Amino acid sequence: MSERLLLDGSAGKIEVFLDVPEGEAAGVALIAHPHPLFGGTAENKVVTSVARALRELGYATLRPNFRGVGASEGVHDQGVAETEDLLAVHAHARSLFPELPIVLAGYSFGAHVTAAAAAALAQLGDPAQRLVLIGTATGAVPGARAYDTAAVPADSLVIHGDKDETVPLANVLAWAELQELPVVVVPGADHFFHRKLHLLRSIVHSAWRS
Repeated sequence: MSERLLLDGSAGKIEVFLDVPEGEAAGVALIAHPHPLFGGTAENKVVTSVARALRELGYATLRPNFRGVGASEGVHDQGVAETEDLLAVHAHARSLFPELPIVLAGYSFGAHVTAAAAAALAQLGDPAQRLVLIGTATGAVPGARAYDTAAVPADSLVIHGDKDETVPLANVLAWAELQELPVVVVPGADHFFHRKLHLLRSIVHSAWRS
């Protein structure tokens, strides 16, 4: 069972679910969920699958609910305040595990927020050990939304489905090309990775072994 935390954020409480691996933790991972106005929560199957993979690699995981989701207070802010909240969760992770490296992971809208938080942490001199970005929201997407997603470090693990209709693969490839950033493309995977969650876990495991 996850431990439920209520952290202080700039708009009130931030609900976070903490899970620890068996044995001593080798690191900490923060995993950000998809768009809250389209049903995204910390219990999303992609989020929990990635969290499970990282725990299998020895990481304690924290999965925050963004503003207005679950017991998290505040209202949706298009990723700006959500980035601030993710940084607040990062600060709490630092207080819990001061000596351990921190991985940042995110799915869809959460990947966009994660990239912004990673850029802020790098500027503060506290870069993430690694980023894991899945179904990254970048460029123009259906619903009159557009994302100007920050550049990420060269060792970031970027995973996308070739059948993604929410964020077209072309968007992510265009964003990645500017950075000369490799992208792991999952054939047959849609935005939700239906029947492909086992591949996500395998890709994360393989990336850590390489």
